Amino acid sequence: MDKTKIKTSCLINNYNYAEFLSEAIDSALNQTVKFDEIIIVDDASTDNSAEVINNFTQLANVKSILKEKNQGQLSSFNEGFLAATGDIIFFLDADDIYEPQYLENALNFYNRRSECDFIFCAYKKFGAVEGTFQDDAVDLDLGYSVIRTLYNAEWIGSITSTLSIRREIVRKFLPIPNIEDWRVRADDCLVWGASLVGAKKFYMSKPLVMYRIHENNQYHNKNFLDIDKNYEYKRFWKCNSLFNYILQKNNFSSPLFLAFTSINELQTIPCPKYQDFVTYLKIIFLFEHSFYWKIKGIIFLLSYFLKILINGKLKPL
Repeated sequence: MDKTKIKTSCLINNYNYAEFLSEAIDSALNQTVKFDEIIIVDDASTDNSAEVINNFTQLANVKSILKEKNQGQLSSFNEGFLAATGDIIFFLDADDIYEPQYLENALNFYNRRSECDFIFCAYKKFGAVEGTFQDDAVDLDLGYSVIRTLYNAEWIGSITSTLSIRREIVRKFLPIPNIEDWRVRADDCLVWGASLVGAKKFYMSKPLVMYRIHENNQYHNKNFLDIDKNYEYKRFWKCNSLFNYILQKNNFSSPLFLAFTSINELQTIPCPKYQDFVTYLKIIFLFEHSFYWKIKGIIFLLSYFLKILINGKLKPL
């Protein structure tokens, strides 16, 4: 597929980040390959964000949604996606910045790997903290992750601004109605949602996103944990509700032969890590109801581990 045939949408979500917003929008505008549309969703900011946004809306490919009521990050994702027309959706927090080659590199990746549904990339921290965050030094095919997400709540992704997802995947879980649950950390909905509906995920090792660290960065500073001591308990139920909603929306149910399905999913990872085998072993041991399939699955998993080890395809820790 030629990259010129792929329509791209960049969704910028903003709440009271007027001081950073121009840099974020400029970084989306100044890509070496241009976005077809940039949609800025302002979540009823009380600063001068609307004024900043209005400075860009005269551009043909920039649209804005100025919400009248503050409802949180997930609400902004919902409204931005419903307004977007792109084949691939890119997400950008208003306090972060894209490197100029980000979109070009991502589209080249999607073109090389037509089976790719979801990419997250490495990033650089800047501001109050500096450094590069990489899951790995090389690009990775992470396969499918329905089972490991459903049974182990695995979070296979990264921060909002590093994420891009094919439209056909996003539409299977967005919009999500329980917006009050995800006023912050709504990237969880993107990461878990994509896994649950069967996205094939990839990691891009180039750090092409700048993640700003500042005093108002809620996730990095985890201010909400100080305010709410029961956060993790409440988060468990929010996750449970989210998973149930996505499964019901897509008419999904638990697989009949969990061990068999788990092994098939593991085999979609070309170079699995030791921890991948441990994860699937735990799932089979704990959740496979049939004793016969439990034993058979464990035996097959161990034999597959030896095969991967002997063939030199086991990725080192």
